[in-house]
Amino acid sequence: MIDGRIYVGFTQNVLKRLSKHNLGKTKSTKGYRPWELIYTEEVETREEARNLEKHYKSGFGKEKLKKILAL
Repeated sequence: MIDGRIYVGFTQNVLKRLSKHNLGKTKSTKGYRPWELIYTEEVETREEARNLEKHYKSGFGKEKLKKILAL
């Protein structure tokens, strides 16, 4: 995280997705490499994952992630 950006997304394979981002295979994140994994959460359904993604992309969710980073 070079400039303080926090990427939020959901996937079935976290390490594979992180690798794609760091190899520059994702256009939207390519210019901000390297990315590091700071937090994961496992849920049962795609719907739950989508709802969590929306939360963490919100102001409140980003603040929670920033607090995790500060630890």
